[in-house]
Amino acid sequence: MKIKVGIIFGGFSREREISFAGGRTVFDNLNKSLFEAVPLFVDSFGNFIHLDWQYVYKGSIRDFYPPANAFPKSPNNFQIYSESLGNLDRSQQKELVKNIGHIIDPSELHTIIDFAFLCLHGPYGEDGRIQGLLEYYSIPYSGSGILSSSIGINKSVQKYLMKKSGFDGPMFITLKKSDWNEENLKNVIEDIRKEVGFPCVVKPAHQGSSIGVSVVSKEDKTLITDSFNAAFFIREIYSDQWKILNDLQKVNYVRSLSDIREGLGMPLWISIEGQMTKIFHPEELLEKINTALSNGNKKISIKACDDESEIVVEQFIKGKEFSCIVIRNDDGNPVALPPTEILITKDLFDYRSKYLPGLSRKITPIELPYQQIQQIRKECERLFNEFHFNVYARIDGFVTKEGRVFLNDPNTTSGMMPSSFFFHQAAEIGLNPSQFLTYIVRTSLYERLSDMKNEISISSLLIQLDKNIDAVRKSESKKIRVAVIMGGYSSERHISVESGRNVYEKLSSSDKYTPVPVFLTGSDDNHRLFRIPVSAMLKDNADDIKEKALNYSVHEVVKEIMMLCEGVTGKYASARDVLQPEEITYDQLSEIADIAFIALHGRPGEDGEVQRNLEKTGIPYNGSGVKSSKITINKYETNEILKKHGFLVAEHRLVNSDEWKSDRKKLLSEVNSNFKFPLIAKPVDDGCSSAVKKIKNAEELSTFADIIFRDTEELTAEQFSMLLLKPKEEFPRKKQFLIETLIDSAGASRFLEITGGLLTTLTDDGKCIYEVFEASEALSGGDVLSLEEKFLAGEGQNITPARYSSEAEQQLQISEKVKGEFAKVATLLNIEGYARIDAFVRIYDDARIELIFIEINSLPGMTPATCIFHQTALAGYKPYDFIDHILTYGTKRKQRLVNI
Repeated sequence: MKIKVGIIFGGFSREREISFAGGRTVFDNLNKSLFEAVPLFVDSFGNFIHLDWQYVYKGSIRDFYPPANAFPKSPNNFQIYSESLGNLDRSQQKELVKNIGHIIDPSELHTIIDFAFLCLHGPYGEDGRIQGLLEYYSIPYSGSGILSSSIGINKSVQKYLMKKSGFDGPMFITLKKSDWNEENLKNVIEDIRKEVGFPCVVKPAHQGSSIGVSVVSKEDKTLITDSFNAAFFIREIYSDQWKILNDLQKVNYVRSLSDIREGLGMPLWISIEGQMTKIFHPEELLEKINTALSNGNKKISIKACDDESEIVVEQFIKGKEFSCIVIRNDDGNPVALPPTEILITKDLFDYRSKYLPGLSRKITPIELPYQQIQQIRKECERLFNEFHFNVYARIDGFVTKEGRVFLNDPNTTSGMMPSSFFFHQAAEIGLNPSQFLTYIVRTSLYERLSDMKNEISISSLLIQLDKNIDAVRKSESKKIRVAVIMGGYSSERHISVESGRNVYEKLSSSDKYTPVPVFLTGSDDNHRLFRIPVSAMLKDNADDIKEKALNYSVHEVVKEIMMLCEGVTGKYASARDVLQPEEITYDQLSEIADIAFIALHGRPGEDGEVQRNLEKTGIPYNGSGVKSSKITINKYETNEILKKHGFLVAEHRLVNSDEWKSDRKKLLSEVNSNFKFPLIAKPVDDGCSSAVKKIKNAEELSTFADIIFRDTEELTAEQFSMLLLKPKEEFPRKKQFLIETLIDSAGASRFLEITGGLLTTLTDDGKCIYEVFEASEALSGGDVLSLEEKFLAGEGQNITPARYSSEAEQQLQISEKVKGEFAKVATLLNIEGYARIDAFVRIYDDARIELIFIEINSLPGMTPATCIFHQTALAGYKPYDFIDHILTYGTKRKQRLVNI
């Protein structure tokens, strides 16, 4: 009998998207042989919602809640959460919720779950309130109890308790919101100068994920005021600044202001001439600001309803930043796992750096002498005990140049993204995410024995779980071995790792498959394959995995921690897992795997070369075959084939490095004659939005060509500025690139960018049948759909199904038309297994429909946030089911070819 685990996630804090993504990770990684996962989504109104499972796989809460049919009209396409709908009464909330599940009263939770796994962040999630509620209803839960959670949420209280207990730390002061005003600014600056010094860090006392945190570099009234206002979630807008903005800049300002992570969120209070008005929707905010600052008001003040009551100002520490997970071993003693060093390119480890692969580096263990690492671990373990933490905690800190260890911001609930510290450090002792979650559930049950006094019911759950764990270990040898190939050497390698990890994790919690992580690096001429341990797979990005594969060693500290945790790993780890990287050939791959799942993007992977090597060794694989892959990797060739067969594509042209270097003026003149600006420039054989740019003039096109045809990796500051590249944004070097006309509405009444997935099935007579899913409507915040909007949890918005029409009959007709055209394209290009097709749709008043194809991805992204999982969920496939179907197709295709 499986234990019913209620995963409580979402909530109404500013960290709700990370909570949502973490809840999805737990939902997917709980061992399906041991647990039945029950998704319990907490909405912005505080309702517990038994969520229909398909909504777990949306990329963002805003993708499904509020539902699209509840959106107020928004000419500027502002993305909103449900609180922007206004003060809904209970009946209105229930009406909203019925689209996605049903409300569960807390008193009824015990009827659907045995255990609560807490993934909530921030207030009401990490502060003891949800823990107290669950204890009241006798439901055991994960992590720390009420007391330690209430300490863990408050940075101000933590500082004073740590100081009192003798922990070293930066100098700090705290400030209540009631004491913050212009008249008090002079005194505040004086206090900072005396007690803290400059530079200093300003942070809200009750927020996580670096939200509202800033660095004040020097003593400056404006900098200090802006930083304090940001931490208190206050903004002031001046008429002279507002008037110089154009309409688009004003819209973007409001978009940023209403964002829960970088701005104030909604609803908020706006103060005009001392009169406070509550604003719920960004459109209403934009109108209010425009009106107020056009009518003679010199300044307006805005503050978040979800504001901050207290801030901490602390000394800026120059040194190494680290994060350390502390767990209890099988003896009940706290053990600090190997602390991770965080390398960033700026002062703050901010939201984007924390959650988007490749923008920061995490080095485990931190690069310090042995004794200093042990000093960090000892202090973290001492703090774990001092604050009465249970099960696990994440403790951050710094090591100064003088060797002092400053602990900072202990967290009772860690982020649970696939590559988070939580899983990253557990992998160092040999536990994959599914195994670590099993450990967390069991250890939490044991802790609740003493917390909650429910000895009989909790003891029975422990006995049942132990029995099931033993049964699962005995069944391991019967599972199908799947080599999950990830990485590569292109600019898409980091996203490939995210896809590969996600596939690995879906399979590792199944009762059918045993995944084998395999990392590919090298070059087009020499694919190098490494079978890697989970500790390498969960490194922060592809470059770190490559470094681990090529130069593997086990740190002395890690060896000691592994010995301390032998009781844990002996109970939960798999005997099949390797402990160090092994370089293998394609032939050797066939000895350790029954089938391969290629999780690579672009070259290699989507170009047919990996498929060709796998076919030589007889290993079945996912996706399309060699010939089809070679076509679809090349956007120019794909466009030419589609155009020849009557499909609409953008007008296009290849630009080769030789013709550019020989006569750029001639080429620019030709482009100017045959295309109009703006246009789209992109690599001809990369995906994932890599280097896709909207080019507005000849100067930008020249810069684009110079960058993509450059001889060295480095880019100049002028090139970064010209194309508005983000920090650390990679730009591939190529011999050619593609120019396309910018597709616009062309007078259509509806104009959408869509992306749609498909799946294939083999009939008994060997015929390939296409199942095309409902396409998603992609909403872009910039010129083109960005890397973040495609793959970072909580970024961007995808509406599934795409909103072709408000009339049900026309919606169905257009949807069927689109799916039919997608199937024709897939048939023409001989797509197999699965794929993703991107296109634009124009819908005219006279019912005409135009579908303009952008590209076909034969190995689409499989990251947790990608919209292909939204689409398959609507068709009844959970992500694991989808992956299982893909693998089954690959096996059947191989059998069919053998029989032929």
